[in-house]
This record gives sequence, structure tokens and C-alpha cells, in this order.
Amino acid sequence: MKSTSRTGGLVYSTDAGRMCPDCRQPVAECICRQARPRPAGDGTARVSRESKGRGGKTVTVVRGLPLDDAALVPLGKLLRTGCGSGGTVKDGVIEVQGDHADQVLELLRKQGLAAKRAGG
Repeated sequence: MKSTSRTGGLVYSTDAGRMCPDCRQPVAECICRQARPRPAGDGTARVSRESKGRGGKTVTVVRGLPLDDAALVPLGKLLRTGCGSGGTVKDGVIEVQGDHADQVLELLRKQGLAAKRAGG
């Protein structure tokens, strides 16, 4: 069993909810997550299909977009509605539920973004 002092101590507070183990702030106000920059890519979006760790469910994943988090959210919404599917945007990655790689590539290119298929 890990000691709580090594893992950051408090992980939940009845006042603030979940706590970040690194900066010890509420997760909504976490400063260390905002400070971590994403690795700079080459400006080309990589569209792939994944199912590992998702209970066998297929997800179309878009990585490497040269956009900040504020611009990824509306683009994620556009991709989800264009595919008629659900999904999310987290940590600089757009996830669209289902196998929609071809549709996502087409939608990204219509937006003027460089995109290519990655994986199998």
C-alpha cells in the first residue's frame, strides 16, 4: 500500500471534491495541468481507430491538431455532429464514438486542416 504522503496526500475533500495530487488544488482549479504544454506536432492531424481499453468499443481518435484547447472543443462538436455520434475532447485529443475515420478526415479537410490516416 502506498503512503499518502508520497502520492500527494489529500485526494478528496467534502468541500471541493476531487483534489489534484500534484498541486493539491481542486481538480477544477488545478494549475499543474494547465502548465503542462502538449508536445508540438508537425501540424498534421492523425486520424486513427482504437478499441483497446474501451471494452471492445471502437473510437475514432484525432491527435496532433495544431490548435489550443479552446479551439478543439468546437471542432470536436463539429466532428461529432457530422458523424452523428457522441464523443469527447480531452488532453488535446478528439474522440468520436464509432468507426468514422473516413468521415472525420473529410470534415477536417473541409475545415482547411491537414489530416491523414494513421494506423491500420
